Amino acid sequence: MRLSHKLLLMLIPVLAMRIPSVLVADTIVTAGSDDVAIGDTFDVPVSVSGVSDLYAFQFDLSYDPTVLELTNITEGSFLSSAGVTFFIPGTIDNMAGTATSTADALIGAIAGASGEGDLAIFDFTAISVGSSDLALSNVTLLDSSLNAIPFTISNGQVASAVPEPNVFPLLVTMLACLTLTAPKLAKR
Repeated sequence: MRLSHKLLLMLIPVLAMRIPSVLVADTIVTAGSDDVAIGDTFDVPVSVSGVSDLYAFQFDLSYDPTVLELTNITEGSFLSSAGVTFFIPGTIDNMAGTATSTADALIGAIAGASGEGDLAIFDFTAISVGSSDLALSNVTLLDSSLNAIPFTISNGQVASAVPEPNVFPLLVTMLACLTLTAPKLAKR
């Protein structure tokens, strides 16, 4: 009995050193970045990495409404990989450049999702030339005991530009014109 007690006393410091790495994950919430052309419709994921036991989340996303128009918000695949979810896309305000109260939660007494993946997908259209920050705010991550999960935020950015002209149709048109006018020029 005494040997077990000594072994336990020796293991406590070793176990205690491992607990902080389990409890304090290096969780990062990220808004994606992209370079697009005016008129492009594209997806920007808001994702999480390094998370353990994510049961629910909520956040807001802001953007420059003179550069981008937000058209839709859908649930990412990360949280639903752990079970049935209740997703709230939130409210889109393209005048203010905000998406507020995007949220998702697992249903039932189950363990949360761990690892990395997309929380939500934001569908944008580039409406003018420029650059727009994608800034996350009011972020909350909860574990299956409804305790807050510590995290850091990595905001994103989208740059839009005038689309490059497609040279191939222009080249074909030019060759067709030359082919049609070449016989007339040869007769002169």
